[in-house]
Amino acid sequence: GTLLGSRACVHMAAAAWGTGFLYALLHTANTFSLPLCQGNAVEQFFCEIPRLLKLSCSHSYLRELGLLVVSACLSFGCFVFIVGSYVQIFRAVLRIPSEQGRHKAFSTCLPHLVVVSVFISTAMFAYLKPPSISSSYLDLMVAVLYSVVP
Repeated sequence: GTLLGSRACVHMAAAAWGTGFLYALLHTANTFSLPLCQGNAVEQFFCEIPRLLKLSCSHSYLRELGLLVVSACLSFGCFVFIVGSYVQIFRAVLRIPSEQGRHKAFSTCLPHLVVVSVFISTAMFAYLKPPSISSSYLDLMVAVLYSVVP
């Protein structure tokens, strides 16, 4: 409570919810505006954007590029915020006088850092890998890693 007030928590939560809503709205609007000419069966356990783009018969290069730029900017902003937050957390933890207190704080923070790292690395692999190494089984395993495991 002394390091992070309730007002800052409300601002961070509002920013996270607002960014997530904007991101989902952009992708939903883009997806529903695509004509599907190869059927509507998706070879995944949920409708993933790259899979839906493969079903589309339109060549919407500029639309995809625009969404990619927006996605990259939002992802980079979130990544910078996460790294900055962890720097502040580690600085605060290292100032704890007792070793037992530091150990307890690190044992709370490090599993979260591992989950965030697994999510970010597998999501980057899923969306930034070249199509030449794409297979249905590999895509399914990566999707499970970044959506179910964390």
